[in-house]
Amino acid sequence: MRIAQVAPLYERVPPRLYGGTERIVSYVTEGLVRRGHDVVLFASGDSKTSATLVPGSPRALRLDAKIRDPLAYHVVQLKHVIERAAEFDIIHNHMDYLTFPLVAMSPTPVVTTLHGRLDLPDLPAVFAAYGDARVISISDAQRRPLPHADWVATVPHGVPADLYSPGRGKGGYVAFLGRISPEKRVDAAIAVARAAGIPLRIAAKVDKVDVDYFEREIRPLFGPGVEFLGEIGGVAKAKFLGEARALLFPIDWPEPFGLVMIEALACGTPVIARRRGSVPEVLEDGVTGFVCDDEEAMVAALHRIDTIDRAACRRAFERRFTDERMVGRYEQTFTRLLEGLTARCA
Repeated sequence: MRIAQVAPLYERVPPRLYGGTERIVSYVTEGLVRRGHDVVLFASGDSKTSATLVPGSPRALRLDAKIRDPLAYHVVQLKHVIERAAEFDIIHNHMDYLTFPLVAMSPTPVVTTLHGRLDLPDLPAVFAAYGDARVISISDAQRRPLPHADWVATVPHGVPADLYSPGRGKGGYVAFLGRISPEKRVDAAIAVARAAGIPLRIAAKVDKVDVDYFEREIRPLFGPGVEFLGEIGGVAKAKFLGEARALLFPIDWPEPFGLVMIEALACGTPVIARRRGSVPEVLEDGVTGFVCDDEEAMVAALHRIDTIDRAACRRAFERRFTDERMVGRYEQTFTRLLEGLTARCA
């Protein structure tokens, strides 16, 4: 197949540090290339890929201090896709609903993987206007706010099996990894770790929009037993997860997937998470961690975290969440869509 992959421009593909969507775009792109498909990646110019790269901006926008309006570059990228749409068998969009107008204009089928939350009050109007936009969810829970959208598949995220090695969990700490924002509830992670008497290490980025929240609400909570590392990636992230006794994931929002959960499982590290969004789909309660309803339950789970078999966490990852499994499901979805369209036109 000739496949276009259309990525957001906030991070390069793959990202240097934080960046879940762009990381998944990279894994999908490289996996499709390995399977012999002709892939063109529309992404930031500093992206690294074995596909053909078409840059929508010279470099990733988040780390470029000169950028004031990132939407402008996404509009430019959309023009690049429109101009080349006829070259592809299918266009796989990761730029959210921004690319929905392409559905009406493109001679080529467009399918969009939605990576974010869908419970926002303005979204029903968009999906009503573009009811023919084919969309892919990353968990079944993600679909709930928009049940009438044209869902064609659910494809859970996956990461390369050799990217993370099982760790020993002997670091003596629990981990929080990701982004500091109100819905991620790092304050709850601090409260849970302190109540359990276990040190917490926090590796997280702080977006510009969350700087005031971080300084006002989170930084004052730091102190003995709480260490803030900032944003990490690569080898440092693998070691950070692998040596943790557990990952705390106390989110308080309808999490669409939670990539960090499967990264932890790849390291053999169990996850203690709040029952929100996709969490019950990703975790096997009592096998790969604990699914909890409140902070009190999370504290209790930490006290029995050593009952979780770290080898079982790694096996669950290999069975359910590798990049090869994810890419295979995307490939099947693309094939099914194209066969359906061919049959409809016959």
